[in-house]
Amino acid sequence: MMENKFTEEQRYLKAKKRVKEIKGFYAHFIVYILVNIFLSSIIIFGKMHDGTESFFEVINDFGVYSTWIFWGIGVFFHWLGVFGVGNVVSKSWEERKIKEIMQQEEEKNKRLFNK
Repeated sequence: MMENKFTEEQRYLKAKKRVKEIKGFYAHFIVYILVNIFLSSIIIFGKMHDGTESFFEVINDFGVYSTWIFWGIGVFFHWLGVFGVGNVVSKSWEERKIKEIMQQEEEKNKRLFNK
């Protein structure tokens, strides 16, 4: 009996660590989006304010996109580290997703018909 509880506690700690990793990725992704929107806005409106370049000239400037691209590579590798390629392209992922969708539909139907 004690051995089963220990296993349950280990499973809980493993799940808690996994949630922390996923939460960390989403926080990183949100910061990536917000900071890059801010930086791109500063570059675009700063150059347009000078009056030397039009909007279309500014958006063709690599400086507007460089942070998106290079930091985006880092975000991609963070995503790979957290979710991995196998989580999306493997056969087991498809099966898990099918079961998840079926369970969601079942719960939805229960809520609809139990009212």
